[in-house]
Amino acid sequence: MTGASSGIGEGTALTLAALGARVTVVARRADRLEALVEKIESAGGQALAVGADITDEEQAQAAVARAVDTYGRLDTVVANAGVMILGPITGADTTDWRRMIELNTLGLMYTAHAAAPHLLEAASDGPRGVSDIVLVSSTAGRMVRGGGGVYNASKYAVTAFGEAFRKEVTQRHLRVSLVEPGAVETELPLQNRPDVRDRMYGATPRWSACVPRTWRTPSPSSSPGRATSR
Repeated sequence: MTGASSGIGEGTALTLAALGARVTVVARRADRLEALVEKIESAGGQALAVGADITDEEQAQAAVARAVDTYGRLDTVVANAGVMILGPITGADTTDWRRMIELNTLGLMYTAHAAAPHLLEAASDGPRGVSDIVLVSSTAGRMVRGGGGVYNASKYAVTAFGEAFRKEVTQRHLRVSLVEPGAVETELPLQNRPDVRDRMYGATPRWSACVPRTWRTPSPSSSPGRATSR
């Protein structure tokens, strides 16, 4: 499970552990991973924390190898890590573009590439006769809005990658699932500049229920903060 230090990744790890899965949680924020492992283990589950930056292919490979070495096999992978930095294309800071493409797209691809041989092996000799990889994309991978061009591009790429990957491995009993959340209560919106958040949130009041009140920092000229799609 990548991107497990908060949001969808953390929630999914907790759910899988509660269902009896031995979970490996991967993210850059190692302190949060340790807290998550403690929570899982205190509830009777099994978990391993691996601090890694999956935008580095070697670290992505090492994280997968650590999970296999620890538990002996790899049956399910959830590639969830992502970042969302919105704003106009004109005049944008292109370092934000690079950050999104490297994490949302390449990091996910590196994870899938490293995991695929182990998942195919599990599908061929495991008790279930199948294995799974879940690629977490977004509704932004199907529908474009102004102000999200590069984020949209990163998620469209995930959609294309997932569809192609599925065609390659389905007959070998590796199931490729593409999950496309819309508005979700996570930390994702907090990565945006205050002026972008003000414009974004004011234009989409239906998102107001998705952000905890403690995250809302309204100014006299702005609306309360509201969550955005992943």
